[in-house]
Amino acid sequence: MNLRRFRAVARKEFIHVIRDPRALGIAIVLPLVLLTLFGYALTLDVDKVPIVIWDQSQTPQSRDLASRFTASRYFSLVRSVDSYGEIVDALDHGRALMGLVLPVEFGRMVSAGRPVEVQLIADGSDSNTATIAMGYADAVVQKYSLEAGVSAARRLLGGTLKAPLELRSRAWFNMDMESKDNIVPGLIAVIMMLIAALLTSLTVAKEWETGTMEQLISTPVRPVELVLGKLAPYFTIGMLDMFLSVAAGRWLFGVPLRGSLLALVAMSAIYLAGSLSMGMLISATAKNQLLASQMAFMTTFLPAFLLSGFMFDIENMPRALRWVTYVVPARYFVTMLRGLYLKGVGPSVLYPEGLLLLLFGTVMMVLAVRVFRKKLE
Repeated sequence: MNLRRFRAVARKEFIHVIRDPRALGIAIVLPLVLLTLFGYALTLDVDKVPIVIWDQSQTPQSRDLASRFTASRYFSLVRSVDSYGEIVDALDHGRALMGLVLPVEFGRMVSAGRPVEVQLIADGSDSNTATIAMGYADAVVQKYSLEAGVSAARRLLGGTLKAPLELRSRAWFNMDMESKDNIVPGLIAVIMMLIAALLTSLTVAKEWETGTMEQLISTPVRPVELVLGKLAPYFTIGMLDMFLSVAAGRWLFGVPLRGSLLALVAMSAIYLAGSLSMGMLISATAKNQLLASQMAFMTTFLPAFLLSGFMFDIENMPRALRWVTYVVPARYFVTMLRGLYLKGVGPSVLYPEGLLLLLFGTVMMVLAVRVFRKKLE
């Protein structure tokens, strides 16, 4: 490879990017816009679940159970109701997600130490939210039931009586259980893949359309020099986007980087080089901006968003899709980002994903050079 020709192509591409405000805007502004929108709008936290309560018993025992729901940060009392019709109306109009019904005999049965049924009605339109909310409600009722059973046994047997088992849970790596700490690192992988492939695919396809690529073909420049020279400015912009995303995650969303910044930079560089080479491969194949943008979106954003483990747990996917995820490079980068951000682990733990990313980058680079060689011949 001739460094002089490489620098000439890179310089030309830098000038082209600087003179094209649209490409520069996409490269700098769009990642921050996407990070802000997804970071604030996309949340998996289920708290402050709106609930209505029909307390038919109106006893200290029933009021105690109702207060357990209203005092929990996971529930928010909309209002107390007096009939099933009011519960149905609240669920139909979306004012409440759940309805709790305490029977007339609730206080008497609890005082006597006898089992009593409590009805919980949930809006299952959003099955995921309803399942989580019902789990919260079950935990509140089970805790109340255990305390009531221990209290009744204490009255019958006398003396002190404690529950035989006490569970003390502790969440590592994300102690506050906030979804943004999990979402923001994954977003960096999705944004870098989309922006990198989109920029290179559009700019090179534009040269095919305008005919300037034919001028490059007539020069002594070699395919590897052309590919690397065109990737150089976008690699610089992509790394800048990475630093901006890390800064936004830290100062805008309060997500700290617990691992090594050097490891993050190194893995991001490998991932970015592969993503840019993929965009270059798309552009050489498409030769049309519209087709290139569609191909870039289909091969980068959708797999990175849906099949990388960023939004959906891979283990819960059908077996066929789980096999497909192994060829999605964002899967490995998302794993590395979450390991660096949340767990603070280093290369000794994340080296398998790093090697697979290196393989991805190498394959994409080789394919891009080969396709360009065929186009130039």
